[in-house]
Amino acid sequence: MTAVFASLIPTFLIIATGWLCRVTGFLDDRHWVGLERATYVIFFPALIVDTLSRADLGSVPVAGVGGALVSGILLIAAITLALRTTLERFGVDGPSFTSVFQGATRWNTFIGLSVAGSLFGPRGVALIAVAIAAMVPLLNLLAFTVFIRYAGQPRRSPLDLFRSFATNPFIWSCALGIGLNLLAPPLPKPLVIYIDIMGRAALAAGLLVVGAGLDIRRLARPGVPHLVSGFLKLLVLPVIVVSLARFWGVAGNDLIVAIIAASVPSASAAYVLARQMGGNAPLMAEILTLQTLIAMATMPLLILLLA
Repeated sequence: MTAVFASLIPTFLIIATGWLCRVTGFLDDRHWVGLERATYVIFFPALIVDTLSRADLGSVPVAGVGGALVSGILLIAAITLALRTTLERFGVDGPSFTSVFQGATRWNTFIGLSVAGSLFGPRGVALIAVAIAAMVPLLNLLAFTVFIRYAGQPRRSPLDLFRSFATNPFIWSCALGIGLNLLAPPLPKPLVIYIDIMGRAALAAGLLVVGAGLDIRRLARPGVPHLVSGFLKLLVLPVIVVSLARFWGVAGNDLIVAIIAASVPSASAAYVLARQMGGNAPLMAEILTLQTLIAMATMPLLILLLA
């Protein structure tokens, strides 16, 4: 349980630092825009490539863990979409719904890596790499679809959609990381160190921009979007994933890592994507911060009860 708290408390403190930097005027708005762009295009992809390229994927239950997570995400996505009409009655418009959807489905890779690595070493990291390979392309495809449908994005031809999906930094970085893992010889050490350093920058940069978009006054009065996304992400998804993982024979420490991957709060990348694609970015920042705080209690409890 100490590993869970040790990962979540620094996450919250970095968000708070970003908020302080914005409200005090330490950084201008134009600086935040540049940092968001660098995080989305450079830092996050470097983290994904680094994790996938170095993971020992052959030693872990890829089908059981990956299948349970993918199936769980698809079920939660279907439930969230089914709630769309109900959420409209509570004043949740299209851009706000995209934040609810991302909050209910996406996951924080950094916290997952930190907790699983602290508890189970290289095997825990390898299982989180399986989760990255299984979930990141799917989550980005779902998010793109929801943004086009509900955030007022212009309709695109199938070719445009394919081009946007293929050039998405999260998609090509997954493909590159898996390709390096399976096909390529070990990279030169200077290049490995370069990718590692760039990937580590994603944690601080991603959480700082979340904090910069935070409105504390609204955070103190959580509404239906916050509650729905938090309930689905932090409670319903872990229960679904554990049930499916058990059905497919995942047990022991591997099951605990599946719980970790399913029960972490939503990803700071969701805020960056909301800014890039016309979603409700302030609401997304609030959802991320609340989920991070609540996960300090729910993650240890779920690991204790479900494992």
